[in-house]
Amino acid sequence: MEEHFWTSGADNARATTATNAIMIFPYPPGILQGDQIWTHLKQSTGWRSVVMAERRVTRCQDIAILTYRVSAEKPDVPIYKALCASTYLNDDDTWLRISHQQTMVA
Repeated sequence: MEEHFWTSGADNARATTATNAIMIFPYPPGILQGDQIWTHLKQSTGWRSVVMAERRVTRCQDIAILTYRVSAEKPDVPIYKALCASTYLNDDDTWLRISHQQTMVA
């Protein structure tokens, strides 16, 4: 799911994200919630490939936290490297992202 979040575009990300989710991206845009997320993602999607390393999953009942280091690539843009964390909630057997954070690394 998390790889598709990067490579499948805003529509796929929206389908797997809770309505009231919060996402934190390096400034700008910073902290986004609701429709702000989708405005930003429509402008910043299109990653051709992603490589995830240092993957970890922590689960406590209906909540799962995924953490990883990402290296993402798309045409005409320097390779983007970040530390990421996404929190998912199992809502009636459907995992929905309720938060996502990216911290850029050099």
